[in-house]
Amino acid sequence: MFRKPPRQPALLAGKSTAWTLHRLVSSISVPHWSASSLKQYRAYLGPALLVSVGYMDPGNWGTDLQAGAMYQYGLLWVVALASAMAIVLQMLAAQLGIVTGKNLAEACHAWYPSWSRLPLWILCEIAIAACDLAEVLGSAVAINLLFGVPLFWAVIMTAADVFLLLLLQHHGMRTIERVVLVLVLTIAGSFFIELFVLPGTRPDFGQIGTALVHPTLATAGMASVAVGIIGATVMPHNLYLHSSLVQSRETHDDVASKKIALRCNAVDTVVSLSLAFLVNAGILILAAVVFHGRSALIVDGHRYVLNDDTDWIRVAYLTFAPAIGSAVASVIFAVALLASGQSSTITGTIAGQVVMEGFMNWRIAPWKRRIITRLMAIIPAVLVIGLKGAGSINDLLVLSQVVLAMQLPFAMFPLLHFVSAKRFTSGWATPKVLLILGWITAIVITVFDVVGLPGSLQDAIHIMGS
Repeated sequence: MFRKPPRQPALLAGKSTAWTLHRLVSSISVPHWSASSLKQYRAYLGPALLVSVGYMDPGNWGTDLQAGAMYQYGLLWVVALASAMAIVLQMLAAQLGIVTGKNLAEACHAWYPSWSRLPLWILCEIAIAACDLAEVLGSAVAINLLFGVPLFWAVIMTAADVFLLLLLQHHGMRTIERVVLVLVLTIAGSFFIELFVLPGTRPDFGQIGTALVHPTLATAGMASVAVGIIGATVMPHNLYLHSSLVQSRETHDDVASKKIALRCNAVDTVVSLSLAFLVNAGILILAAVVFHGRSALIVDGHRYVLNDDTDWIRVAYLTFAPAIGSAVASVIFAVALLASGQSSTITGTIAGQVVMEGFMNWRIAPWKRRIITRLMAIIPAVLVIGLKGAGSINDLLVLSQVVLAMQLPFAMFPLLHFVSAKRFTSGWATPKVLLILGWITAIVITVFDVVGLPGSLQDAIHIMGS
């Protein structure tokens, strides 16, 4: 049950009625620790679902489509590996929020030197804007497919989603979780029907199983695409977001209650991010079935050329065309893509509030926060599309991934620092296996980023200079 906590902190300009994250802390009641496991899980499930939408946003769609079209199922193991690493990091983020009562931004504010707050906050804001750029592009492509609105104007129309966020926040966190659940199920259902129900795009599941258990990067170019998949999968702002959302549940200080909270949130994380993996895997598999090995695709008499410069996010609806026709395929894909963009938009704005309030202790109205974040994404999108045309969507996605890759270590290593030291966790020990996996994950992702960063920066320089 959503209820207002007894005390609300003062806000900037004296506006005590504004919506802030502090109103969410312990705002959802949970059963006593002696209650049945089913009741416990039902109360705690939700935060990881909100986080999971960042792992199936339009940025992920772009890299998954490219991987499937170019290398068939060869990089499916990378999608699985990236998802597994994301699960480890998100479990650690949830643990930090539960055992310390602080989200990652608040922990950095409290335990790191004051001079570090501003640069860490700015880096995170840039990453959130880069991630929101992918949501803008995905939503704009969906609007273009659904209503025929030119892409330039569709990008500008995406600013209207501020009204959706205001409506949801008025009704509380549980309502937000339910709406996002519907959006996620819309995405998952679309790809489930395509893979398992419709015969025209049914894949070879034997080949899929072989690709998962025999990882390889033998083909030229696979390594760089693999870096792109990992960079697009693990989102830095999700670590801040998850460590904050878990505090929406009323967790008591006794050991039994915290153990239950940790266990239930671990289940929530594994289930939600596994669903995100299935969605990403489904996108890659469909791209492999429809695009791989073809230089062109003819649908309704129109010839679509497929090569290294293909704008995959704009032709992706063709993955549905062989089974149900291009017109219906366009609608179904656009609905799924719009659901992806809108669900990620909701959580991205909340993440923005987490880092702004946590690092800088600045609290502003959600609609102002939404406009700031969206403008930071719309302005570069409008400029690039206006100068280079509608075929620059992939270029913008490349730029967003470069920014995310550069920021990720600045979120991972502080998180691991805090959960590794008992002096930060009030003596609460992080499971050694989880901690070891966390450090391995952070090192592997950083190595991937370092290896892929020079090429990504060259691509970015080429995009901006062309």
